[in-house]
Amino acid sequence: MNIQDLEDMGCGTSSATKDKKSEKALKAALVIQNWYRGYRARLKTRQRYALTIFQSIEYADEQGQLQLSNFFSFMLENYTRVQEKEPGLVTRLFGSSIQDKDRQDYLGLIEVPDSYCGPRLQFPLTFTDIDLLIEAFKQQQILHAYYVLEVLFETKKVLQQMPNFTHTSTSPSKEITICGDLHGKLDDLFLIFYKNGLPSVSNPYVFNGDFVDRGKNSMEILMILFVSFLVYPNDLHLNRGNHEDFMMNMRYGFTKEILHKYKMRSVLMPPIPMDGDRAEKKNKLGTTIVAQGIRTSGSFSEQLTKQEWEQVVDILWSDPRGKRGCYPNTNRGGGCYFGPDITAKILNKYQLKMLVRSHECKPEGYEICHDGKVITVFSASNYYEEGSNRGAYIRMSSGTTPRFFQYQITRATCFRPLYQRVNAIESSAIRMLKERMISRKTDLTRAFQLQDRNKSGKLSMGQWAFSMENVLGLNLPWRSLSSHLVTTDKDGNIDYMSGFQDVHIQKPVKEVQSTLIETVYRYRSDLQIIFNIIDSDHSGLISMEEFRSMWKLFKSHYSVHVDDSQFDELAERMDLNKDGSIDFNEFLKAFYVVHKFDKLNKSDNKLA
Repeated sequence: MNIQDLEDMGCGTSSATKDKKSEKALKAALVIQNWYRGYRARLKTRQRYALTIFQSIEYADEQGQLQLSNFFSFMLENYTRVQEKEPGLVTRLFGSSIQDKDRQDYLGLIEVPDSYCGPRLQFPLTFTDIDLLIEAFKQQQILHAYYVLEVLFETKKVLQQMPNFTHTSTSPSKEITICGDLHGKLDDLFLIFYKNGLPSVSNPYVFNGDFVDRGKNSMEILMILFVSFLVYPNDLHLNRGNHEDFMMNMRYGFTKEILHKYKMRSVLMPPIPMDGDRAEKKNKLGTTIVAQGIRTSGSFSEQLTKQEWEQVVDILWSDPRGKRGCYPNTNRGGGCYFGPDITAKILNKYQLKMLVRSHECKPEGYEICHDGKVITVFSASNYYEEGSNRGAYIRMSSGTTPRFFQYQITRATCFRPLYQRVNAIESSAIRMLKERMISRKTDLTRAFQLQDRNKSGKLSMGQWAFSMENVLGLNLPWRSLSSHLVTTDKDGNIDYMSGFQDVHIQKPVKEVQSTLIETVYRYRSDLQIIFNIIDSDHSGLISMEEFRSMWKLFKSHYSVHVDDSQFDELAERMDLNKDGSIDFNEFLKAFYVVHKFDKLNKSDNKLA
């Protein structure tokens, strides 16, 4: 019997059946693959929207920070008038506790006890001290204040001898590593050094600023970078970021970290108009910053003009965008946006090939724009939330294209499925956004009601989105976010008050009007910074008179429309023991947002 006979008897059907089964399996695999790709794409879209919320709120807060800086400038401009009305308050706001002491005077005030078991640095510093410091910080040890001061004084001395712009060179056999924002995330720095090696003559680094704030180990990062800089001053380059600024530090955590770890404070305020001798001494110490062109009577060379001040702000706060030209940075409230034409013009003018900058969190740790001429690198992974973004650094050398190295510090989340990680990020972002909404409830309600001419309690999607953006100014995709924030009827109309149903600001006093509560909650960070400056004796208390005076000055500059009698009533009720003083930090803690539903990331509640 031959093969043909077997096929005629039906024995050949098994091959055809296998082919059909294989075809079905292939089609099923393609269907599953396409579904999974779509599923991941939807998750990535949700993650991208969450990151947009985080970033928009971050930039809005930075606008508030710049407004607070303007408040202190307002105080300076109106110094004479304010001093006549509130002399005690002005003295506490602008009086400096910094005295004209040299290095040994300060170090002589501090002793290192024999019981101290942390790292002991030896000056002049060597590579051994870098290694010693890193190993100590890995063990959560804290460097003693004596050594911190020594490092700071020595770093200041070396920096003062260097130009504002530094030059470095590479070769095909010698690369340079560029790192972006670290923001107190010490584990990211450890990982960079583990993967890329410690700084050395043969392994130079550039750190692009924003070393501090937000993370909990800003001091440790500064100490490692400063010690490395002192050992290799020609091979480790430190650029200033917008967070290397004492005003930013008071809002975003570095000042609080110093107080927690060292129980000491040095808050430097803009200079007040004073006699030339005292102003000159302060300038020699390098402790004064002239805000917006306000001058003391010191020499011209020691003061910033308004134009110079604006240039510094532009350098530290600006961001690239796809639109041509140079226009105000409306998101951050400071600096500018610059387009590809501006980049090309500047690079051509100074015969440069590329701009490598930082300052913006990117989901993948870096981003290339402006026809490859601008690179943004961001080295703090999990910046907003665990799993929110990767970190990256760049290696470059002469005649080669940049090489990017990505990473992400993971702990608990690394064992969770992607959808759970996205849900957690999304939930945190929506929670922050709802807190933003409730802090503007009165303004939002008024805007909704102006659109709701029929008094139906409902708006179209377009009307609701317009009102949200008009009041909050966050530049968010409101239509896509609506399912997380409000309820919608079968006709697609939005019940606009439903956005406030599951969240409210806790009232410390029931009788106080909601408008005042919202105002205090909205400006709580600004008020806390001002209070911490006023609290020069570190008592934690502020007198009722100072409390009222501070509020009146703040209200005047911020154009807050709240009746003084309401605030006075609130102040009286918050003085629980009736001793004429208020614990202002405790006062602010009394204003907090209560979420009715903590778990916002339900399986059927999606952004995309």
